[in-house]
Amino acid sequence: MNKQLRDELIKRSQEEPFGRLLGFEVVTVAPGSSKVRMRVRPDFLNMFKALHGGAVFSLIDEAFQLACNTHGVLSVALNVSITYVASPGSDTILEARADEIYMTNRTASYICNVREIDSGKLIATAQALAYRTGKQINIS
Repeated sequence: MNKQLRDELIKRSQEEPFGRLLGFEVVTVAPGSSKVRMRVRPDFLNMFKALHGGAVFSLIDEAFQLACNTHGVLSVALNVSITYVASPGSDTILEARADEIYMTNRTASYICNVREIDSGKLIATAQALAYRTGKQINIS
């Protein structure tokens, strides 16, 4: 992956209104992988005062989105299956890591994990499948 594509993906992630709302921070983007962080905030809690599953899913989805587009081919989610393992502590920082495990001309598979930064505690794991459209990503 060239630096121009990497920088473009990071820029697009940073400019996403939804990502800014959740406070996503891109840590790394490399061929077939990425890491994204998010701080757990009180406004992310569900009715039981635990982190809302949608916030965890969104963090995974952002890491997956970055990882599957690192080859310069516009790729979109076909399926994401998530398993919630544990609830994180309040005011902790979570990191989602997405790693490519297999790629063809039309699809690519990823394993994604969310962990607490401080403790390393596993919060969620997911399998994700991307559709590779065949269209090149425009770099501005």
